[in-house]
Amino acid sequence: MRGGPTISKLMSFVEARLSPGGEFGLHLTVGMALLLVSGLVFHELAEAVMGQAAITVLDLQVAHWFNVHAFEPLTSLMVGVSAMHSVAGMVLLFCLLAGYLWRQQARYWLLALAFAVPGGMALNVALKFFFQRARPVFDDPLVTLTTYSFPSGHTTAATCFYGLLVSYLVMARPAWSVRVGTVIFCLTMVLLVAFSRVYLGAHYVSDVLAAMAESVAWLAVCITAISTLRRRREGKTV
Repeated sequence: MRGGPTISKLMSFVEARLSPGGEFGLHLTVGMALLLVSGLVFHELAEAVMGQAAITVLDLQVAHWFNVHAFEPLTSLMVGVSAMHSVAGMVLLFCLLAGYLWRQQARYWLLALAFAVPGGMALNVALKFFFQRARPVFDDPLVTLTTYSFPSGHTTAATCFYGLLVSYLVMARPAWSVRVGTVIFCLTMVLLVAFSRVYLGAHYVSDVLAAMAESVAWLAVCITAISTLRRRREGKTV
């Protein structure tokens, strides 16, 4: 009977992919799943934006609503949030986290950080020039930028940074209070940065959604690759 050995091999393959141990185990399966889902989301958003689908109408409506209803002190707060996650702000945050990981001797996470944040920002620049979507235009803009809009660079940088931070702390800290608190904090920061870019009229809603999808895909590649490298070199279950 050929069916028996075939089913047995298939079950062995599935078990190996779902096993927490091994260099090609559960971490690789989760990473690939995240990459595929987030990549699909980005693809659908990009197609909708470039094809002038219904989401572009929503983009314009939301952008103009916030421009008309902007008020203080919310505007100043959103400017501060955006400034904190500009290139200069991200360099500072990157150095602080890198220093912390160095002191914790988390060398593989430090390597993941080195690829995730600068790499994600570089990828975002390449995508901007590929899609070349113009930024929102207003009679009385809150901010004026001449670069391209899709996807959002600030949101990309924030998602890569806080995504890696929460991944590390969830893995490194056994206390559930720390894990839950970290997840809430990091998710709040990413959403706050995304909201600030839409509120200030620097980006459309689809720009920040695409940036988050793009960043999750890139993080999945970086963390999965570094985790696989670690398992291969150390030859042990983590």
